Amino acid sequence: MVKPSQRKEMALAAVLNKAVSIRLACQAFGVSQTCYRYQAKLFSDNGLIADWLVRLTHNQRNWGFGLCYLYLRNVKGFKWNHKRVYRIYVELELNLRIKPKKRLVRAKPEPEPEPLSLPTSINQCWSMDFMHDQLADSRSYRLFNVIDDFNREGLAIEVDFSLPASRVVRALDQSIEWRGQPKRIRCDNGLPAESIINHTKNHDLAKSYDYGKLSILP
Repeated sequence: MVKPSQRKEMALAAVLNKAVSIRLACQAFGVSQTCYRYQAKLFSDNGLIADWLVRLTHNQRNWGFGLCYLYLRNVKGFKWNHKRVYRIYVELELNLRIKPKKRLVRAKPEPEPEPLSLPTSINQCWSMDFMHDQLADSRSYRLFNVIDDFNREGLAIEVDFSLPASRVVRALDQSIEWRGQPKRIRCDNGLPAESIINHTKNHDLAKSYDYGKLSILP
């Protein structure tokens, strides 16, 4: 869409270059004759407004036009019209500034955690984790994954709408039966692994191995 100021410029060019009358040019470009003959008044304090806006936006980078105008109006006592101030604000392209992102500064835990040890052979350390996703009908399903940290081999993947502790223990039993029992199991936090160990202690599972001897690494 062409702005009125641009239509006025086209009408002026038609009158000057094409020898077209003002009435016909205004009618052709949809501009009133009052707008055609209007001459913008340049006030001497426009530079002062621009100087204040640049200074405020430089010192207060998270301030937009609203806060800048309220500061000039209420704190400094200037009686400038908000439309006039905003016009200068846009001409200076201050409305296109990129606001800085707020970054969260997290305190480092004390003592700092030790770096993860790298296994040198298979079955030294396994990792297990839960994942979840949704189907097209918005039903959620879960995945239980077990990998060997030495060669990143996937040992087990269980997929279902619900994965109780018995299913997790069964998946671990099947992996241990053909691969052997690992020395350690690593997970995101200790709660899932502890609940699995408690489940094997409280239930008489035929193929349950001695998970109590495993070292749980959160």
